[in-house]
Amino acid sequence: MKDLKKCNIIRRIFFFATLLLSLAALARGRDDGICSNAVVAGTWGYTETGTLILSTGAVPFAAVGRYTLDGAGNFSATQTSSLGGSVGENTLKGTATVNSQCTGTLTVDVFDQSGNLLRTAVLALVYVDNAREVRAIVTSLVLANDTALPPVITFNAKKLFPYRGNDQ
Repeated sequence: MKDLKKCNIIRRIFFFATLLLSLAALARGRDDGICSNAVVAGTWGYTETGTLILSTGAVPFAAVGRYTLDGAGNFSATQTSSLGGSVGENTLKGTATVNSQCTGTLTVDVFDQSGNLLRTAVLALVYVDNAREVRAIVTSLVLANDTALPPVITFNAKKLFPYRGNDQ
């Protein structure tokens, strides 16, 4: 009888150990850290803050907006921005690349309400929190007249509907 109890205890321990190892493997499979355009596709809310270095000195910049990124890497957005206190509404269009390690690049053309190109920005990105958030820094900013401005601007975004899938 004692041998039967010991055998049942060993079986239960083995069963629970196998179950725990299986769950750990499942959890690891879900968080494999692989990103792609399809993984990060969706609708996002974002803020940008920082400074532009103009010939007249540093000027504060801020923006808030909403963008959509599709599975092919096409980017479109609307934003309200402030440059030195001058507020404007903008439309943005561009392309994004996403690497498997969740880094990437975003190239964006910014237009005024009349459709005139104002500037082109390039951002270096990193996706975090299972690709539900993104952090970025502007690495290049060129005005429509080909004047390059040194930016010190960061960008933070959060997926608006992270549990809905990529059908926004």
